[in-house]
Amino acid sequence: MSRVWDVPVDDSTRVRDVRVAAEAASECAGLGPHRTATAALVATELATNLVRHADGGYIVINLVERAPAADGRLSVQLVALDHGPGIPDVATAMRDGYTTAASLGAGLGTCRRIANDFDLHSASGRGTVAVARIDHEPPAGRHRTPPPGLRAGGVNVPLGRAEYSGDAWSRVCSGDRLTLLLADGLGHGPKAAEASGTAVDALHGVADRPPAEILRHLGRALRRTRGAAVAVAQLDIGSGRLHFAGIGNVGARLRSDGTWKAMLSQPGIVGAQAPASVSVQQQPWRDDSLLVLHSDGLPGRWTPPDDAVLLGCDPAVVAAVVLRDAGSAARPVRDDTCVAVLGGWRRRWGEPSRLGGLTDRTCRRYGPSVGSVP
Repeated sequence: MSRVWDVPVDDSTRVRDVRVAAEAASECAGLGPHRTATAALVATELATNLVRHADGGYIVINLVERAPAADGRLSVQLVALDHGPGIPDVATAMRDGYTTAASLGAGLGTCRRIANDFDLHSASGRGTVAVARIDHEPPAGRHRTPPPGLRAGGVNVPLGRAEYSGDAWSRVCSGDRLTLLLADGLGHGPKAAEASGTAVDALHGVADRPPAEILRHLGRALRRTRGAAVAVAQLDIGSGRLHFAGIGNVGARLRSDGTWKAMLSQPGIVGAQAPASVSVQQQPWRDDSLLVLHSDGLPGRWTPPDDAVLLGCDPAVVAAVVLRDAGSAARPVRDDTCVAVLGGWRRRWGEPSRLGGLTDRTCRRYGPSVGSVP
């Protein structure tokens, strides 16, 4: 089930709450003492930055599958979100050893080095989103440059800071097929989380099948649950085609050639009231394509991002920015909310970007990405 720690950080007293949440998440993920301490340090630094530089924000901690996920181990994903002034000089802030007077002396540069993945996006006047993932083992080296590859990532936030989210997402690779799934269990709480978790578990056994067959299989698996809305997007890497099928109120938008297009799901509930036949949509997949799946906790008329730097970031950063910008303290999310993103190529350092002439100076991404396809 989708256990989530959603901690508001509005003053310095909440920094300890974030550290305790990171330690609890590490225990659930089965991290050892050293990596648990690493997660606690990164979480504390991110929370301290929210208090000092952004006048508050919140930290969301999810347990995420790693790629390849054959061993079934989970990582701790820490997401810091704020609507603050933004970071005026990201390059300086990211230097290893650079810190502020009110921090622990770790700094974002150190967080980048000790986390397995670290990425952030900051925009003047709009705020900052930072994502760190902590694995069971420390990163192999400081200067890690992964090859270009497809990536998937997401963020999951429960309604009212509940312990469990009724939403879940997963991605599975099988041969040349990469399948991204998002499930929204009916209602809220543990029973909804059981339904979405069942969908995720069932996906792993049928990821070699096309989306329509996957949904039919999930329908049988979810009969003992209250059911869920489910979207399945499958990319055939060999042919460069994206196949999409959805049942229920799960949204999907595809960006290609600079244009966003909605992909529609059919009415129904997987496991309860599914349609007799499943409609599958197909679209070409290009190097600049980006797919966003989201549950109905996100407002239906959210505005897709069009920031070239953001679109080249870790997909979890893109998902978190979409989530943050769709709501605010005055307009909070109205349901469990999950956003999952599939996209882009991670270029090698020094190569031209595929997203429109970005340079290493303007597009700063660190560490190997979750969900990379070799």
